[in-house]
Amino acid sequence: MTRLGGALRIPANAKMSDLANIDDIQPGLDLCCYQLDPTEDPRWTELVERHPRASVFHTVGWLNALRRTYGYEPMAFTTSPPTGDLKNGLVFCRINSWLTGRRLVSLPFSDHCEPLFDSAEDVNFLLNYLQAVIQRRKWKYLEVRPINWNCGQTGEGIAFLPTAAYFLHKIDLRPDLNEVFSSLDKDSVQRRIQRGQRAGLVEKCGRSDELLKEFYALFVITRGRHRVPPTPYAWFRNLIQCFDKALAIRLAYKDKTPIAAILTLRFRDVVYFKYGCSDARFNKLSATPWLLWRAIAAAKSNEAKEFDMGRTQKDDAGLLAFKNHWVPKPKRMVYWTFPHTPSLDSPDGWKFRIAKRIFSFMPNSLRTMAGRLIYRHIG
Repeated sequence: MTRLGGALRIPANAKMSDLANIDDIQPGLDLCCYQLDPTEDPRWTELVERHPRASVFHTVGWLNALRRTYGYEPMAFTTSPPTGDLKNGLVFCRINSWLTGRRLVSLPFSDHCEPLFDSAEDVNFLLNYLQAVIQRRKWKYLEVRPINWNCGQTGEGIAFLPTAAYFLHKIDLRPDLNEVFSSLDKDSVQRRIQRGQRAGLVEKCGRSDELLKEFYALFVITRGRHRVPPTPYAWFRNLIQCFDKALAIRLAYKDKTPIAAILTLRFRDVVYFKYGCSDARFNKLSATPWLLWRAIAAAKSNEAKEFDMGRTQKDDAGLLAFKNHWVPKPKRMVYWTFPHTPSLDSPDGWKFRIAKRIFSFMPNSLRTMAGRLIYRHIG
């Protein structure tokens, strides 16, 4: 073992148990790596509740929904010993897929997931260790999805490379609500919200089975327009069970017909817009901007300080333009992998383009069945 850039480089041929405590191979050293189950260890929830960079994607609710729906195994790694307070952590899901390989992802189907570390030395040490494990176990790759962290500048021994680029749009809710509204694009957002208000739309908000079924019907239609399979129905059912009142489905109706829907989650003082869908026949009524504004106003009235609109691929010109009208200066995000592996959902990949072409010829019922089968392999 050699010291690199303030961290310790663990050689790939070290005798490690499968992702376990490495105390036995480096006695007496200052740093060790420990594994814990974040859904069972109460210290993880305590860390997530207090750490300033924690998000809804770090929570036990999100991790349990991933495990229930896709069978992924949540695990976190830390330099804190099991007998003391948990001072840091990096959470992953272990994916074992016969189709796409074995890998660690932080985290599947999550827009972002910051390493909860305050020390560069600690996180570099942990990443060095995990790189060695990936090589030794011959897993396909390790992926991290930070917001503000550049893995390419973490020092010697950290061999991550960028995999995919996204933009993250966040609305600051600390100003007065009228100021928030005034900050939105006048033509593309403000007028559409006002158009929705004049259209006589009715909103229902909740988590009932009826609302979920109507939301999912619109979701299937929307994914069909995008030529991709819908996320399994079980995923949304599990989210509701795991988040309860922290989740809200909002549906817009025109003359009792559901025409648009959004799903939001809340963690601490941030509301997350995670899913949106609509019936394109009613686009002229601007139901989606209307619903988003109602969700923003509700978040503000409930003392939320931020409205996270989620990630957008840099090549998704339509969605990017839509969100830029709400947040003109989004944050650029980069996902990183070791060893370098093209992202499974990258629009630049030939496999992705062929898959979209195949799905475009499927009826919605067949696309829905395909979604139940394939999503567990692409997290």
